[in-house]
Amino acid sequence: MPVACPACGNAKSFQVKTLQMHVIHVDGTRVDVAEENRPVVFEVLCDECEAAMAIDLFDDEVRREILLMLGAR
Repeated sequence: MPVACPACGNAKSFQVKTLQMHVIHVDGTRVDVAEENRPVVFEVLCDECEAAMAIDLFDDEVRREILLMLGAR
């Protein structure tokens, strides 16, 4: 099993909160994105009991797939 919540045993559904920064440039009424960073995983929670989980506990392959899917680092 790649990962399971230590609090409730859930192994299927997790909340992954990300943080992403955007730098915008405002020129009159025009707004442009000047810089956009890739999102960073901020927090992982069990979707059943909302217990905090460390992404490092996930199986390497599953962790890589999550980060790839989110475009995160």
